Amino acid sequence: MSHFSDQQLITGLVQGDRIAFKAFIDRYKHMVYTLAMRVLRNKEDAEEIAQDTFIKALQSINGFKGEAKLSTWVYKIAYHKCLDYVKKNKRRPQTDSWEWQDHDRITASEEEWDILEAQEKRQIINRALARLPGDDGVLLTLFYFETFSLKEISGILDLSLNTVKVRLHRSRKRLAGILGKMMDEQTISMYGKK
Repeated sequence: MSHFSDQQLITGLVQGDRIAFKAFIDRYKHMVYTLAMRVLRNKEDAEEIAQDTFIKALQSINGFKGEAKLSTWVYKIAYHKCLDYVKKNKRRPQTDSWEWQDHDRITASEEEWDILEAQEKRQIINRALARLPGDDGVLLTLFYFETFSLKEISGILDLSLNTVKVRLHRSRKRLAGILGKMMDEQTISMYGKK
């Protein structure tokens, strides 16, 4: 189903094609869920927002003018759904860390140890991202993990390009500081005081 181009998906969605809708969800579900987790930091809330995002996208597809990529448009809907959810519930996003679910057994081959190490690094980065204030984690996720351009992120977050550049720079610095603290905490827990 990934053989659909964005234009074919749009045409199929406008026509009410179920196969196109399934392909649309399959293509963007991980991206939408990841963004929702970054903002809300709660699995159930993120799943709810992901569903709401796809419903809103389907309801709004006739208004999609193609001024941005389809993925940017979907992300913008998801981001605003997250903000609406936080505002509606008058609460701050949860601060518990995002869980990577990996249930595969790992054997002792060198390649599998490399995979385990990469997963461990991802978990550490995700715990650090969860500690970031505001939209810093969202911004870093969009840029590094989802590889959106600065211009696309500007459209998704409704910020000027210069604001995105400044916030990305600050977010990187904050993330580096948090990672440093985490490494210090780990060293202290392993070896006692520095």
